[in-house]
Amino acid sequence: MDRLRKKGDMEKLDDLVDETVSVWSRSILDKVGVNVLVKGNENIPEGSCLFVSNHQGNFDFLAMMGYIDKSIGFVAKTEISKYPFFPKVMSYMHCVFIDRDDMRQSVRAINEASEHLKNGYSMLIFPEGTRSKGHHMNEFKKGSLKLAQKGSVPIVPVTVDGSYKLYEQNDGKAMTSGEIKLIIDKPIYLETLSKEEKKGIAKYVQDIIQENLNNM
Repeated sequence: MDRLRKKGDMEKLDDLVDETVSVWSRSILDKVGVNVLVKGNENIPEGSCLFVSNHQGNFDFLAMMGYIDKSIGFVAKTEISKYPFFPKVMSYMHCVFIDRDDMRQSVRAINEASEHLKNGYSMLIFPEGTRSKGHHMNEFKKGSLKLAQKGSVPIVPVTVDGSYKLYEQNDGKAMTSGEIKLIIDKPIYLETLSKEEKKGIAKYVQDIIQENLNNM
């Protein structure tokens, strides 16, 4: 990967990263005994988009990297950058680390992520800000979806359910086999919304995800 980056062959690098991350994610899920059911991959638009998802547990990342039919960079908490190996891999994925306790750094991170969107890379954000560790969903952070407006891309709501049962339900002491369900909704194009709808976009997207959760 480093060789391709040095050569500036970004298309081949992106394809290699996408394939490697997908295979790696699926292999881990297979070893743990996790079955992932996906509904709505046909709703993913051409070009870059901002995936917006609820966040139940650590396995959310693996399920999405392995089974969503599009390469994704994550807006992730800065704590993840402290783990060995992860930062380098995530840099190839165009991930962005955000420190919610540092307003200036948060603004820089959002601007960086919006540039990735403008350059054709899709991103994913968890607006709850942390794992719910259960079937319920926490309130989305205000302003969390400004990234879509800055990047001028559609928003794709994603609902995840069941991931918390694999690790968080065990108090983080053991991993168990199980099933993760993903629902990918139709894209929301901001230019089709009214001014008031844009202001309330976080709640609008959260309501879509909540409705899916209620039916899962």
